[in-house]
Amino acid sequence: MGLEDPSEIYRPKPPQFELDKAAENFRDYENLENDMSRVRDTYYEMHKNQTYQFACSQREKYKPGIVGEYTIMEMMEVVAKIVDESDPDTSLPNNIHMYQTAERIREAYPDHPWFALVGLIHDLGKVLALHGEPQWAVVGDIFVTGCQLGPSVVFGLPRWDYIIKLFVVIAVAVKNIACRGDIRLSQLKAKRFVRTVDGNNLVKNIAYVILLRYRTGLYMIRYHSLYPWHHHGDYDYLCSDTDRAMLPWVQKFSSFDLYSKGEKIPDVAAVKPFYEDLIAKYCPGKLLW
Repeated sequence: MGLEDPSEIYRPKPPQFELDKAAENFRDYENLENDMSRVRDTYYEMHKNQTYQFACSQREKYKPGIVGEYTIMEMMEVVAKIVDESDPDTSLPNNIHMYQTAERIREAYPDHPWFALVGLIHDLGKVLALHGEPQWAVVGDIFVTGCQLGPSVVFGLPRWDYIIKLFVVIAVAVKNIACRGDIRLSQLKAKRFVRTVDGNNLVKNIAYVILLRYRTGLYMIRYHSLYPWHHHGDYDYLCSDTDRAMLPWVQKFSSFDLYSKGEKIPDVAAVKPFYEDLIAKYCPGKLLW
C-alpha cells in the first residue's frame, strides 16, 4: 500500500533568521535521498502500529520513575546517543538539535529566557528510544488516534482502528478523555513523556511553574510535532478554548524547532553555562523520569 506525501501543505512559515537551506526543502518527504529510506520506513511502522489501543496501553505503561532520576543536563547527555530516524532534515545527535533550537529562540527572544529553556528540553522524551521502545513509537510527527487521518498527516495509511470508530467515540465520551484542555488522544510518544516528567515535578520545583508560564511551555513541548493541528487546522473539533489560545505559541515554537536544523552548530561549551543557570533557577536537581 502506498504512502501519500502532502509535503506542500504542512511546512510552517519560517521565522526571521537565515536558513541553512531554502524553506521549501525542509520537511520534503517526496524527494527523499536513498539514505533517507529510514524516514519512510519509520513512518510506515508508525502508522501500522500506532493505534488507539496502543496509545492507551502506553499511557498506562509509563509512570514517573520508570527511567530513573536525572538532572536536565544528565538527560541531555543521554539523548546525545539518539539520531531521529524520522527526520529528513538532520542526522545530528538529538542534543545538538535541542541546542540549535534553544539558541535560535534565545537570539530572537533575549528577554524570554524561559522560552529558550523550553527549546533546550523539548525533545528529552526521546529517551524512551533507549529504554526498549522502537523509534516509530517515540519520534516523528504526532497525530490523533481513534479517528480518521486528514490529508496533512505525513505518509498516512488508512487507520484500521478507525473502523471501530463508534466504539472509540463511546469510550471517549464515557471516560471523558477527549481533547478538553489538551488533545489527549494523540499518541504517547516523546512529547507526552516529557510533559509527564515535568508535570510530576511541579510540586517539588515551584519555580518551574514560572518557566512553564501556566502551561504554555508544556503545550509547546507536547504539541509542536502535531503538525496536522497547528499548521493545517485538523482536529479543531477536539479542541477547547485553551487549546486554541495556546495555538499561536505552539506554531511559533514549531518554526524554531524545524528551521533551526542545519549545519550551524552552537558552541555547546560556550553556551552551556547559560542554560545551567536557567536550570538551576527553574528546575534544579534530579528529576523523576
